[in-house]
Amino acid sequence: MPLVIILFALFASLFTLSKTALEFSEPFFLIGSRMTLAGILLISHQFFFNRAAFKIKSAHILPLIILGLVSIYITNIAEIWGIQYMSSAKACLIYSLSPFIAALFAYWLLNERLSPKKWIGLCVGFVGLTPILFTHSSSSELAKDLLFFSWPELALVTAVFASVYGWILLKKIISEYHYTPIMANGISMLVGGLLALTHSYLSGENWAPLPIIGGKYGAFLECALWMTLISNVVCYNLYGYLLKRFSATFMSLAGLVTPLFASLFGWYFLDEVISWHFFASMVLFSIGLALFYQEELTNNFSTDIENSKLDAA
Repeated sequence: MPLVIILFALFASLFTLSKTALEFSEPFFLIGSRMTLAGILLISHQFFFNRAAFKIKSAHILPLIILGLVSIYITNIAEIWGIQYMSSAKACLIYSLSPFIAALFAYWLLNERLSPKKWIGLCVGFVGLTPILFTHSSSSELAKDLLFFSWPELALVTAVFASVYGWILLKKIISEYHYTPIMANGISMLVGGLLALTHSYLSGENWAPLPIIGGKYGAFLECALWMTLISNVVCYNLYGYLLKRFSATFMSLAGLVTPLFASLFGWYFLDEVISWHFFASMVLFSIGLALFYQEELTNNFSTDIENSKLDAA
């Protein structure tokens, strides 16, 4: 559990880094360059330090390409375009749907079932995020904002679906196809990164010679390297490792702690004010996560016992 909390605290720190990096680079180029660099680094690491696992079966090429297309390209392109045209409240609500989407995908693709206790934990965790919505809008503004969906909102919904499906597919590739998280993530990031760079060029970003704003190459490189290290090298691979132990639905639910960490970092680093909404959300969300986590531990313990019996036989 501590690793799960650390993971999403690191993910939350990327909001500040991303905002800073976008002052020096066009958005699509930032995604493409970072993902391509990370893919090359991870694949190189796999080749030099674990060459025995450096192999791709022909039957797995398509799933790996789909992983890069969905998890890296579609998720990031749709998200970075959509989020700039909507309120924080609506973005928060859309992201809050991810555990329910994960539960559906896990049911269809991985045959994972949720117990009544897990459903209660899931719903309590979702309700726990609602106080945060009111920190960005008044009640009347919030009601008006949430009733209407535009193309940017639909783009963000697409990003959430793609992200959840990507994590489900990654879990399948790691668990059933027996690829290491580094190998699977490296290939998907390289594929998704190259697609994002192509998108950057075709969408009209200023490639003269590169889409770096004001020629601030040093500042861009510093931000991009930090984002690559935290997100692509640490977070993606830690997420892949944790998917071996926890269900995709639990990981999606735990991911809802990210806006809470973002609020905390905003208070600490940017002197932003934290209202009672933050503490109400933290308490309710913690209760929901604890309920789900208890059931998750029970399921993992039962699975370990069954595996031990099979090994003994």
